[in-house]
Amino acid sequence: MNDPHYYCVIMAGGLGTRFWPVSRESRPKQFQDFSRSGKSFLKLAYERALEVVPEENILVVSLERFRSLVKRELPELDERNILLEPYNRNTASCIAFATYALLKRDPEAVVLVTPADQVIQDSAQFSSTVLQGLDYAAQNDVLLTLGVLPRRADTNFGYIQTDGPMTDGRPLKVKTFTEKPGKELAQVFIESGEFLWNAGIFIWKASVIAEELDQYAPEITAQWNGWEQYVSTPHEKDYLNRIYADMPRTSIDYAVMEKSQRVMAIPSFFDWNDLGNWNSLYEYFSGKDGNAVKINGDGLIRDNRGTLIFSSRKDRLVAIKGLKNIAVLDTDDVLVICPREENALKGFLAELAIPEFEKYR
Repeated sequence: MNDPHYYCVIMAGGLGTRFWPVSRESRPKQFQDFSRSGKSFLKLAYERALEVVPEENILVVSLERFRSLVKRELPELDERNILLEPYNRNTASCIAFATYALLKRDPEAVVLVTPADQVIQDSAQFSSTVLQGLDYAAQNDVLLTLGVLPRRADTNFGYIQTDGPMTDGRPLKVKTFTEKPGKELAQVFIESGEFLWNAGIFIWKASVIAEELDQYAPEITAQWNGWEQYVSTPHEKDYLNRIYADMPRTSIDYAVMEKSQRVMAIPSFFDWNDLGNWNSLYEYFSGKDGNAVKINGDGLIRDNRGTLIFSSRKDRLVAIKGLKNIAVLDTDDVLVICPREENALKGFLAELAIPEFEKYR
């Protein structure tokens, strides 16, 4: 039986702008199916959490405007386990909110914190790693981060440098964090054998992360002054609307993890993908022919190479032949066709973010 003091916080408040035109402001990527499973990112994260903590100990942090989307994806989730921020202020404020809510509920809480938008294939290995981390954090005042053993010199991920061998999954002291290095530096990292991919998955006691937030991110915790009186009360919403107006927008990595002396990494061997943009989705879906194809309707795909084809339409026949290194992104009201190369696609999508096309956001 799962320990009653073990909790999971799923962060599901992102706007998913890098997956436009499929991800929209009204329904961002965490509520959609971008994987091979037929389930949304949020549903997959919830199912993974069920394997390691009691069902009643799973919390989702999202935005107030996504309340109905959370409830639609997870109708079984207890209403008090849905924490809603008025605005997106990145992961530091999100984690602070969840931490204070848990401290009021259970001062002995040990917490797994995970983004919603990841694909993890080996759920058994993931569960084993997380349970090892929860047990370790329950006995030690540390901030654990899960570092995935890198498979290639990927520039889309952050890297964690550790100070010991990674063969047995034992927690290791973290030496440095590096955010998305260039190709040459990423290759150096891989060859050194000292680096892990930063999965953005954390494990700690709620009391310990609260202490570290106080020490290293006073600009965050100052905004939360008086939280004991308001969090998890009928006055919470008004309190959040007031304090979030001036809440700094910063990540937990920058605010705490890169500064704290308590950070350790668990080398993790499960198959992990952080699908953060169209290029990472291409890498995830691409087959032996170099094409990545995901369509919801009927399709006839022939003689393409290095091509990304994504159609969310269920009532459309998609027939494509003879494309090379092209991205085809098809929705009910937007069709984008351009070179698939990461900078070209990113730049073209940025060109489309203009006032004339605001109705398509």
